[in-house]
Amino acid sequence: MKPLGVEGAWVHEPEVFADSRGSFREWFADGPFRAATGQGFPLAQANCSVSARGTLRGIHFAAVPPGQAKYVTCVTGAVLDVVVDIRSGSPTFGQWEAVRLDEATPRCVYLSEGLGHAFMALDDHSTVVYLCSEGYAPQREHGIHPLDPALAVAWPAGPAPLLSDKDAAAPTLEEAGTRGLLPSYEECRAYRRSLTGAW
Repeated sequence: MKPLGVEGAWVHEPEVFADSRGSFREWFADGPFRAATGQGFPLAQANCSVSARGTLRGIHFAAVPPGQAKYVTCVTGAVLDVVVDIRSGSPTFGQWEAVRLDEATPRCVYLSEGLGHAFMALDDHSTVVYLCSEGYAPQREHGIHPLDPALAVAWPAGPAPLLSDKDAAAPTLEEAGTRGLLPSYEECRAYRRSLTGAW
């Protein structure tokens, strides 16, 4: 696993074993994950979403503590997966990093508690599976508008993005900050320290 430019996020490129029957890959393993992040991954929920080309999901995050860490991969089709630093007080606040996830060159993205997450489907029937450290709790779930011009995420050109009504009505990053919805960088670091007992 290699750290991304946004602190608290990593990308993993698992080895793929292919033969005439098909292929196999170990997309998550506790040992390498702990070695990279300094903590285990407490699995509480596993999700699978299938999206039409142009579907844009996010930017989603959960209130910290406990937040919701995610470990994400794409098993069919392709998506542009984006991690956004929405933690107030963070040195990289408002910055984002994108990683292409697809079935041909399988990668996985891990984002820790307090980071925002979004992805756009680049093909029809793009299938994303992700592990979550906490279960879905509507009262703790929040969003940032994925087309917020202040964030200026470089989504791929093409047809107009397909957003859910909830995502289309989400506040901008500035509005979310004014409403007190954003987690603080120090809160997130303190929570992660409580999980690892270190750093």
